[in-house]
Amino acid sequence: MIDFHTHIFPDAVAPKALESLMAGALRVEGATLAPCTDGTLAGLVSSMEENHVDVSVVLPIATKPSQTPSINRFAQGVQSASVHSFYSLHPMQEDRESVLEEIARAGGKGIKLHPEFQYADVDSPEMLTILKKAAELGLLVVLHAGQDIGMPPPVHCTPRKLARAMDAAPGCRIVAAHMGGWRMWTEAEACLVGREELWLDTAFVTDHLPPEQYLRMIRSHGAERILFGSDSPWESPAHTLEGLERLGLSREELQRITHDNAAALLGL
Repeated sequence: MIDFHTHIFPDAVAPKALESLMAGALRVEGATLAPCTDGTLAGLVSSMEENHVDVSVVLPIATKPSQTPSINRFAQGVQSASVHSFYSLHPMQEDRESVLEEIARAGGKGIKLHPEFQYADVDSPEMLTILKKAAELGLLVVLHAGQDIGMPPPVHCTPRKLARAMDAAPGCRIVAAHMGGWRMWTEAEACLVGREELWLDTAFVTDHLPPEQYLRMIRSHGAERILFGSDSPWESPAHTLEGLERLGLSREELQRITHDNAAALLGL
């Protein structure tokens, strides 16, 4: 099983990072988040063993330009046969294109962008520069899509904005997290489902996306372009898998979602 959407932090900052994210969810939503790991690499590896996950993709986020070098050094340092870390950069840094070139030279598979934490519309000129360059370099782009449980409006990556960005940056292979737009799934169905060069992941939707809509979106988009993602530490892989199994998907569809699609994208 391949978990395409996980998060970890350096050991020294993991407790503070989790505390800050939990406080944001409580402040904005009144929601209590209960992490299933301690947010460290060791915690992720332990969770993988417990939940029978063979490979995890780590998705770091640069929330300001100055973080990019240290975040990407951390990403490079945690790479292993079972942990594949993507890289990140901030859309407002002036050396966007050269950073992407460095990532590609280092053998990176892709990058993670979070328009909400980065306060940048996904169809802004800065973001489009990144998407076009990523397409040129063959890098995957994983985007947080839709609302964020810990961030107030406006939403910087609505499905409509993402559709406009895709039209402006053809050829960019994009993974739209949270089934194309957390809490904006009707708009995602209208604007994103069925688009080529777009994958949707299942991160943090199990208890939020109505099952009948969840199944309909998977079948309409095609199980071959759905990626299993837990959003660890915010949801356990076992819970994500249980949610998928309750939908009544075929064994072939589950195999594609939990392994085959990700293996193809990662070149495993």
